Amino acid sequence: MLDVFFTVDVEVWCGGWDDIDSKFPDAFQRYIYGTTSRGSYGLPYQLHQLREHGLTGVFFVEPLFSTRFGLDPLTEIVGLVQEHGNEVQLHLHTEWVDESRQSLLDSVTGKKQFLRYFSLEEQTTLIKAGARLIEEAGGPCVKAFRAGSFGFNRDTLRALARNHIAFDSSYNASMFGPDSGISPGVPLVEPVEFEGIYEYPMTVFHSSARSLRHVQLTACSYREMEGLLWQALRSDRRAFVILSHNFELLNGSMTRPDDIVVSRFRKLCAFLDRHRDCFRVRGFDGLIPSLACTQPAPLVSPVWKTGLRILEQGIRRGFD
Repeated sequence: MLDVFFTVDVEVWCGGWDDIDSKFPDAFQRYIYGTTSRGSYGLPYQLHQLREHGLTGVFFVEPLFSTRFGLDPLTEIVGLVQEHGNEVQLHLHTEWVDESRQSLLDSVTGKKQFLRYFSLEEQTTLIKAGARLIEEAGGPCVKAFRAGSFGFNRDTLRALARNHIAFDSSYNASMFGPDSGISPGVPLVEPVEFEGIYEYPMTVFHSSARSLRHVQLTACSYREMEGLLWQALRSDRRAFVILSHNFELLNGSMTRPDDIVVSRFRKLCAFLDRHRDCFRVRGFDGLIPSLACTQPAPLVSPVWKTGLRILEQGIRRGFD
């Protein structure tokens, strides 16, 4: 049986950094609830679909925005996720550090986009602050972490160990993973232990262009995801980590549902429900790590599925 992690990075953005206090209420409604003239397709829709199929998602919630706008919106997010029986874990976007009304780091006066740009001591402080905010918002003691935009490094794992957070899912071999200082020269695609932390990397695959691509709801067709799941099962992989976001079921301008991505999500949930004898959709709570002795090659998706995905993506852009 293959452990499948359906992970959702939960974030709120204001479309820039000017006048964010007046923009935030609308941004919160748009990003979290995804209200359109055809219904709401944000976080509650995702949670409902998962519950309808008896699946558990891992929601990596970004809490630093609450140091600017107060704890109530974060409490609302954490409550929604927990109400539907899903996991709340920690996600950090460090762009919020210099916007905070609290003193997170005395030395920061401008934007630093990625956690990896901070020292070990600074990362330790920010992760501690984020975990505390999750708990203050009614969430659990954090057990897993993902850096914003996968922008982590080896110091991040050391900072997690200092904060007693056992699991990380920041490694992405298609983005910042290879130069993170973890496993140099050997891309990670299976769970391993580094610095006392269990790393569960993003699942990546080769498309027809041979470039690596991570498995994300907006970036892969349903046929690709289904085929990759079967391939991972047949090759005795230990984990399959899928990425989504709370706003991914909306089009780029967030004015209507993205029907193709909504269909992918519904089909994926139905597939995982139907084949629960093969795929165990789970979170990090109570997880006993199953670690790889060696790192296999990334999965491969056939050319014809890549072609169909390119066609789908073109159709999506045409309706944006």
